[in-house]
Amino acid sequence: IDQIVAREIGQDTTFPSIEVATEDFSGLLGACDPGYSCAYMNTLNWASPTTPLPMEINPRVLFERMFGGGSTAEERLARMNTNRSILDFVVSDIKDLESGLGSGDRRRLNEYLEHVREIERRIQQAMTQTKVQADAPPEPVGVPDSFEEHVALMFDLLAVAYQADLTRVFTFMVAREVSQRTYPNLGLTEPHHAISHHGGRPEQMVKHTKLNVFHLTPFARFIGRLRSTPDGDGSLLDHSLIAYGPGMSDGNGHTGGPIPMALIGGAGDIRGNRHIKTPQGTPMANV
Repeated sequence: IDQIVAREIGQDTTFPSIEVATEDFSGLLGACDPGYSCAYMNTLNWASPTTPLPMEINPRVLFERMFGGGSTAEERLARMNTNRSILDFVVSDIKDLESGLGSGDRRRLNEYLEHVREIERRIQQAMTQTKVQADAPPEPVGVPDSFEEHVALMFDLLAVAYQADLTRVFTFMVAREVSQRTYPNLGLTEPHHAISHHGGRPEQMVKHTKLNVFHLTPFARFIGRLRSTPDGDGSLLDHSLIAYGPGMSDGNGHTGGPIPMALIGGAGDIRGNRHIKTPQGTPMANV
């Protein structure tokens, strides 16, 4: 559903949507829910029913996508000019190639050209946003060792992306399903997935609650930042709608529903401070 929204409101920004995560799934190949392709656990985003979108886990790579490489606005602008020159060169070469292709190869080439045009559009958008270049935050070194710092840094970059109107749609997979991450800073030595299979034992359910609260804490700070950032006649939060929810209803039984979902923000004149219980079987997208 995020891509449906992106097609409607994302074409006037540098990035129609941004997809980020924290866990490198390549170390968990084969660790998937029975009966489902691993693709459903490695991303939350799909460009089509059969085309998953990759999720970026490295804050430095995300920063360079958003602002370009370089430590100053001038260096970033120079990099963008270079990228545009490379694209011009590629397009001119393709015109010479196109005349000698059959219909099948021409179709593949047209798909490639669509990607090239999208990159070109993003570069043009980025170059017109001179204020964004001046206000870019310091470039991250890479993936922080601390999970908490990693999540907070990703949320900070997403907040800047909203503030600078680099994108109007984002998805953040804070933790992968079947996650084997441990949280010794919370006194939890068992992996997340093992804790979620609490078996109804009170002491394990307390651990699971502690872990869920820990995941919500940086999200709460992110919401606070949107609330305190002026935007037009209100705040960024007033003009945003953020959905937060889990991958399943009960991790212990792998129960798919009902899924609890929080909607936060003022976009769309949604009346807040309500708890709505939907009929059993209501599709999550109907929210």
